[in-house]
Amino acid sequence: MGHRFRLSHVAALGFALAACRRAPSDAIEATGTIEVIEVDAAPAVPARVVRVLVDEGATVRAGDTVAVLTTATLRANLDEAEARARSSEATLSELVRGSRTEEVRRAEADLAAAQSEVTRTADDLVRITALAAQQNVSAQQLSAAQSAARTAVARRDAAQAQLALLREGSRPERIAAARADAERARAAAAAVKATAKDLVLLAPVGGVVTSRNTEPGEMLAAGQSAVTIGQVKKPWVRVYVNQGALPRIATGAAVTGHLDDFPAVAFPGKVVAIATKAEFTPRVALTEKERADLLFGVKVEFADTTGTLKAGLPITVRITPRAVAATP
Repeated sequence: MGHRFRLSHVAALGFALAACRRAPSDAIEATGTIEVIEVDAAPAVPARVVRVLVDEGATVRAGDTVAVLTTATLRANLDEAEARARSSEATLSELVRGSRTEEVRRAEADLAAAQSEVTRTADDLVRITALAAQQNVSAQQLSAAQSAARTAVARRDAAQAQLALLREGSRPERIAAARADAERARAAAAAVKATAKDLVLLAPVGGVVTSRNTEPGEMLAAGQSAVTIGQVKKPWVRVYVNQGALPRIATGAAVTGHLDDFPAVAFPGKVVAIATKAEFTPRVALTEKERADLLFGVKVEFADTTGTLKAGLPITVRITPRAVAATP
């Protein structure tokens, strides 16, 4: 992971107590350490690194490709998901279109054949029943004729039901279920494609590569940084002021910053945030001295296009104060 430049509370207290004072111009002066926002480019799933396209110090724009990764099952998973989606789409299409004309005609022919069988077995039953009454046929023959007649009727009824289904088409419930299944399959395929797309790591922000954290062939866990990018054009510093200066500072107030080695060069900035809670507070702040030790963090952001403000450099800021009305 990329290094993060952080000002320890002990060092910050030293800076604040030594540097937080009123400048000759009535500006509020304090010293802190420059930091930059750092963003990691990392995969969403475990993957193996194929290529890393940038080195430390390289300048990138948001959206630039910084690394390419892969997974062993990616191609197979994508093929399977797309095949399942095609199958679901075909099933849905068949249900929506309904039965083909050939299927209906075959069902009509089956019904006609079944009806003919009903007529034949019914005639046979009438004839055999009359013979049985005269005891010219056995009871077994009569039973067989009755069974054949019942079977023929059952087959005709089944053929009628099948023809009715074909003419009516698929039920709305079946079509709705098939449509939902097709949507699930499409979503699954889209998820696999999105995973494949995520394996091409893009720079989330523009800036400078502050850390190259992997090499080709290495495995990265989900969320593990491959490249760290610092937004060096937006450096910032957190300084600490005492409670006496706090009412005279407003968000948006103009700031000038000066480096120790370049005191004549002014870097413009502005106050972007003011802490609402004191830091370095004694356990019991009752005496005047202890109240003077109450410090509040003030975040100052610079717009530096020169690249001079490097992370870790100490900088002295002068904040233009606002007028505070005197209390009666």
